[in-house]
Amino acid sequence: MNLKELAALLDLSQTTVSRALNGYPEVSKTTRMRVLQMARKYNYQPNARASSLATGRAMTIGHIIPVHSSNDVGNPIFGEFITGASQTYSANGYELLLSIADHLNEADTYRNIAARGTVDGVIVHSPRRDDPRVQLLQELDIPFVIHGRVPDTTLEYSWIDTNNRRAFRQATKLLIDLGHRQIALINGLETLTFAWLRRQGFEEAMRDAGLTVNPECLSSDELTETHGYHSASSMLAQGNHPTAFLVSSYVVALGVRRAIAHAGLRLGEDISVIIHDDELSFFQNNDPEPQFTATRSSVRQAGVQAAQMLLDIIDDHDRTPRTKLLEAQLTIGVSTGPVRTSGQLTTQR
Repeated sequence: MNLKELAALLDLSQTTVSRALNGYPEVSKTTRMRVLQMARKYNYQPNARASSLATGRAMTIGHIIPVHSSNDVGNPIFGEFITGASQTYSANGYELLLSIADHLNEADTYRNIAARGTVDGVIVHSPRRDDPRVQLLQELDIPFVIHGRVPDTTLEYSWIDTNNRRAFRQATKLLIDLGHRQIALINGLETLTFAWLRRQGFEEAMRDAGLTVNPECLSSDELTETHGYHSASSMLAQGNHPTAFLVSSYVVALGVRRAIAHAGLRLGEDISVIIHDDELSFFQNNDPEPQFTATRSSVRQAGVQAAQMLLDIIDDHDRTPRTKLLEAQLTIGVSTGPVRTSGQLTTQR
């Protein structure tokens, strides 16, 4: 189907349809949604090069993935987020430019794409508490949305984030209500904002309950299965070991589960575990009886919403900063239960 045929079906001029597909602000939201729905229905794909010439835009959105180690490249969370964002770009006639950049040279990557004019905006990943990319992108005059937040800045910027502090405070409180007092946190790298906020929520709940956080029950590293296994194994070898774990991802929790089994203990009976579930496609935790109690928040839907927020900013000549805080849902699975005394601990046979 071409533009002329699509316009005829909608009983609109080709100019109006083109402007709706390319996000012109003078087209009403109702008309734009009607055009986009019809385009999706008939699988209409606008010619990106023609759209670029007509609008003066690159019709491309950049995602720069900062790489701190080889594990970052295969991080399923990035893939899930980008899948969601791509759905929004495609529906609006945009393409995605994905770049992998060493975190030490990431600023040069942004400067290069700004100089070449290859993108209309960027999504910023893995923000840190004091992240220089906020000021850099504002100086480069590139529209951007951060997936996460940068708490240690006075600059205004656009972001979308999960309420990690509240999620882990609620999760910790659940474990405390179940009678657990020795609770371990196996976290992501706490130089990254999401992990720092999760630790804040954990510590707040412990403090509110009059409990002391045991430094030997804290571990932060990259979100890998081996991080979960080695951290949990070390903690379970302690004399007064944790009776519950709060874990920052499903992948890390697989390692924790392996450590619990190797220690001859039972998940959900001897040891309780709560995870953060990003609802990853390849690691499902949504059975009628989930294997893990979890704070759930879809990273794919975050990608959809972040992409739409960025496209709206690109259409907004004033580029007014926008923010959105997503709440995680606490779901109960079989991995949690009341605390058991040492005499009640079972050993697998």
